[in-house]
Amino acid sequence: MANSTANRKDGADGVPAGRIKQIRMVAGIVREQNPRALPIIALAAVGIIAVFVIVGLLTGLGGVLIPIGVVAGLAAAMLLFGRFAQSAQYSAVEGQPGAAAAILQSMRGGWTVTPAVSANRNMDVVHRAVGKPGVVLVGEGSPNRLPGLLAAEKKRISRVADTYIYDFQVGNEEGQIPISKLQRKIMRLPRNLRGNEVSELNYRLKALPQSLQAPKGPMPRSGRQPKMPRPRTR
Repeated sequence: MANSTANRKDGADGVPAGRIKQIRMVAGIVREQNPRALPIIALAAVGIIAVFVIVGLLTGLGGVLIPIGVVAGLAAAMLLFGRFAQSAQYSAVEGQPGAAAAILQSMRGGWTVTPAVSANRNMDVVHRAVGKPGVVLVGEGSPNRLPGLLAAEKKRISRVADTYIYDFQVGNEEGQIPISKLQRKIMRLPRNLRGNEVSELNYRLKALPQSLQAPKGPMPRSGRQPKMPRPRTR
C-alpha cells in the first residue's frame, strides 16, 4: 500500500514537472527563432494587468478589476506564446524533407495521415490525409514534376473510392503554398463527409496497392513527428 501511494504521488508530481520542462523547451525554440518574442509576451501581460490595476484603484473597484486583469494578462500571454510557438514550428521544419507530413500530423479533427504514399527518385513526394473534407493530397518537390505525381495518385484513389479529392503543392515556387499556410488552407475545406463515411473511405484506401516509397531520409517515422507545439486551428 505504501509503495502504491508513493507511486501515485510521484506520478502526480511528475506531470507538472514535465509540463514545465516542455514549456521551457518550447520557449527556448521561440527565443532562438525570434529573440523579441518573449519580451513582447511579457510586456503584453504586464501592460494589461497594469491597466486593470490602475483603473481599479482609481474607481475603487480594485477587488473586482485586479483579479480580472491578472486573468486577462495571463490569457493574452498564452495566446501570444501559442502564436509565436506556431511560427517557430513552421520556421523549424520549413525546407526540410517531410515538413508537410509533420504539419499534417499536427492537425486536429480526426485526420488520418499517411506520409509518402507516392514518391520518385527526385525526392518529390506526396502525402495523404483523410478527413471530413475527403482525401487531401499534399505534394513536396518540384512544381514541374509534382502535377504528374499527384494526378497518378488521384487515379489510384479513384479506383477504390468515389470521393472528394483535393491536392496542394507545398513550397515557395509559383503555384505552391508556403508551409506556414498549409494547415489553414486545409482547415477551410468544406466538410463533405460524415464520420461513418470517413471510416469507410479509410477502409477502402487500405485496398490500394503499395506505391513507390520515398528514398531514405529524415521523413517522420511511424507516422509521428518530433514533439513540437501544436498549431492553433480554426
